[in-house]
Amino acid sequence: MTDDLLERPPVHALLADGTTVRIRPALPGDHDRLRGFYEEMSPENLRMRFFVAGRRSADQAADRACAPSRPGYRALLAEADDRVIGLAEYDTGGHRDGAEISVAVSDGLHHRGVGTLLVEHLVSAARAEGITAFTADALSENHKVLRLFADLGLRTTRRFEGAEVRCTIHLDQDDAYLSAVEARGRAADVASLVPLLRPSAVAVVGAGRTPGSVGRAVLHHLRTGGFTRRLFAVNPGVASVLGVPSYPSVAALPKTPDLVVVAVPAAAVPAVAEECGKTGVRALVVVTAGLDHPQAQALLTACRTYGMRLVGPDCLGVCHTEPDLDLDATFAAAHPRPGTAGVAVQSGGVGIALLDGLSRLGIGVSSFVSLGDKYDVSGNDMLQWWESDGRTDLALLHLESFGNPRAFSRTARRVTRRIPVLTVDAGRTEAGRRAAASHTAAAATRTMTRGALFTQAGVTATRSVGELLETAALLHSQPLPEGTRVAVVTNAGGAGVLTADACAEAGLVLPPFTPATTGELLAVLPDGATVGNPVDATAAVSEEQLTECVDRLTRYPGVDAVVVALVPTAVAMATGDDLVRAVTAAPGRRARPVIAVRLEQDRSVRLLPAADGGTVPSYAEPRAAARALAHAAERAAWLARPAGTVPGLDDVEPERARTVVEEYLAAHPDGGWLDPRTCADLLACYGIPQIPWAWAETEDDAVLAADRLRGFDGRVVMKAHWPGLLHKTQQHAVHLDLRGDSQVRAAFRDLGTRFAGTMTGVVLQPLAARGTELFAGVVQDEVFGPLVLFGLGGTATEVLADHSARLAPLTDRDVHELITSPRCAPLLLGADGSTPVDLEELEQLLLRLSRMATDLPQLAETDFNPVLATPGGVTVLDARVRLLPRRPQDPYLRRLR
Repeated sequence: MTDDLLERPPVHALLADGTTVRIRPALPGDHDRLRGFYEEMSPENLRMRFFVAGRRSADQAADRACAPSRPGYRALLAEADDRVIGLAEYDTGGHRDGAEISVAVSDGLHHRGVGTLLVEHLVSAARAEGITAFTADALSENHKVLRLFADLGLRTTRRFEGAEVRCTIHLDQDDAYLSAVEARGRAADVASLVPLLRPSAVAVVGAGRTPGSVGRAVLHHLRTGGFTRRLFAVNPGVASVLGVPSYPSVAALPKTPDLVVVAVPAAAVPAVAEECGKTGVRALVVVTAGLDHPQAQALLTACRTYGMRLVGPDCLGVCHTEPDLDLDATFAAAHPRPGTAGVAVQSGGVGIALLDGLSRLGIGVSSFVSLGDKYDVSGNDMLQWWESDGRTDLALLHLESFGNPRAFSRTARRVTRRIPVLTVDAGRTEAGRRAAASHTAAAATRTMTRGALFTQAGVTATRSVGELLETAALLHSQPLPEGTRVAVVTNAGGAGVLTADACAEAGLVLPPFTPATTGELLAVLPDGATVGNPVDATAAVSEEQLTECVDRLTRYPGVDAVVVALVPTAVAMATGDDLVRAVTAAPGRRARPVIAVRLEQDRSVRLLPAADGGTVPSYAEPRAAARALAHAAERAAWLARPAGTVPGLDDVEPERARTVVEEYLAAHPDGGWLDPRTCADLLACYGIPQIPWAWAETEDDAVLAADRLRGFDGRVVMKAHWPGLLHKTQQHAVHLDLRGDSQVRAAFRDLGTRFAGTMTGVVLQPLAARGTELFAGVVQDEVFGPLVLFGLGGTATEVLADHSARLAPLTDRDVHELITSPRCAPLLLGADGSTPVDLEELEQLLLRLSRMATDLPQLAETDFNPVLATPGGVTVLDARVRLLPRRPQDPYLRRLR
């Protein structure tokens, strides 16, 4: 194995039953342990692995795995309980593209996913080395390993040769493989969370006699919240706490708890975690705050060593409700109402606000996890739990950070097609844009990056806790609108105008009614009513008339939703009419969403009980109602669009591109901006169209180059170059529209004089034709991965800030949205009567840029500005690429944080 693999730290991952294993490279010091691994195998297991039952092959396998590192060989161990339980290896045998693979798993541990997990990690390592296929020989009766290969999700072929089978496993990473990995990961994740959320016994360590202590508050909530399973306190010298039996240590408990809540001082947390692990505890909730780095590391090490899932530290706790289980291990002010919303938050304060708001609305909570510092259990884990629990119909998240945004995005895309996923977009602002050299990096703000993540994943992103609850109320109670067309009905003209303005500001449309519909509405409303949009039914409208008006509008195909804005009047009080009943009259029979706005309402949002047992959301502010309705319309539109796919590309040479990158970084270990030649070579590997160009270092060379290029138009452009030059126009380092040798010579002498001692040469290009100047680029975010940006280009690109962004790899749908989202999109589509630009070539440019960024993690920034788009094609006129020495990371590889 190579030194690069040896340097990789061990990782922990989940098996199919939710238990934890450690995966790491085999080392020379593992020889005795590997021999023991094989010696414990049954003769039948050895025969399936080596085709013979003798021990000699096993000894040779141990020798091979622990030999000094060598190119083309990889061996990975799986460890649990401090013993080797699996080994997987591949050997290229000197071949560049293929490798032989073998897998061995301890007796009694088959069907738990050990071998599959090891092979997944080998696949990831092999791809990074450019290996495209594995081959493996197996006995035809070895159904376990044959099933393992067949179920990987990779294209596999078999060739039978007598009693043996030769399998070829193609390592192309496509959606089928990622989906298979996700399915295995989801099952393992859910299994690992059962001890946390469905424990058979719970202990609270640190529950004392002092009123107001956190541990005592958690124990109180568990005892009074209806938890009927075994409950213990751990506190030396105390026989009981709040009537709950207390023991001096976790080891002294009469039953090993699945879940332990830790509420002790920070210095004591590592020792408690170690004791819990040795006792067999499966999950920890650490509410303690203030752990320093050594304490935090010791806590996480204990959890990984003993296979415990961890929530926190510095968290509010967890709660979970089912028909036969009420677990409230929090110190919130009150017990949450059981219900159907799943909640995961990093901020305890936000968690308390959401628990209170969901309980007040009557939606309630299926499960709540306060992630705290998020050492282990994350929002991604909880999305997969809610996807599988059969109860949750609404997911609410508050995430201040992302450990693996690309994995989160794939999970959220899947989950949000089944249930709405909402988030508070925390951490949107920065103290100005971060210092950055290129246009791309300057445009890639945190808001844009997070926005791209949420948009692509179909997550509904709100700007506050209040807006989150307002939107959740609508999504919980009403069908989704099919579009953005809204009818507004009111009994007071002013309220109708406010509501209409709020809808328009939220991007909703108030279309006029057809003459027939106008007539129908006038026929059921009182004299003096005006039927535009909004509909002013006047203060004289009765409950019956308003009900009929709302019913007719919900059947009218020209609108997608109805908003009823009401104010209390003396007229309604005198007649005994309750106009709110017109809104809540059997909404289940209405095919379109109906929501109320009541300006006198004391809370921002309420869910009003309806006649058929459902509910209708009622808002105190028209803007809140309009925002919630706009979010619902965006969700409906996202669901209506087909899921995108990443198209295949012709004429792409990723191996040659990696060679270009490796050679540059070998010469420039700290990275840097590519020179024009290297930049052009890299772009050519991905078929990115560039304008013809030539390099010149002397005046005479510049004249000769200009002569060769003049065949295109007769005029040329000259651009100065030196390492680190980015904004040529700002530096006045460009000469345009050069005609004849004399102008070329004069331009070269001018640049050489002004940038003497700096300029290393010039780039000459033919003067480009007229067209639309665009901008395309990539910035490689160390957390989010490559972000592709697109928009209006030229010298004013940063000033105009007309950009859209999506995270790579781009699907065909992502590319379409990238092109159509900026304000400049009508220029490209021919909206002003002009001929549209070549949209197919523009899509290809963005797809190839995305592929380049996905293939090359060393690509820190790419800046194409301008990109010239015309009806006849798309050409990059100026390109800049910056490389940094970065190791490839597989964002989809199964491993714990």
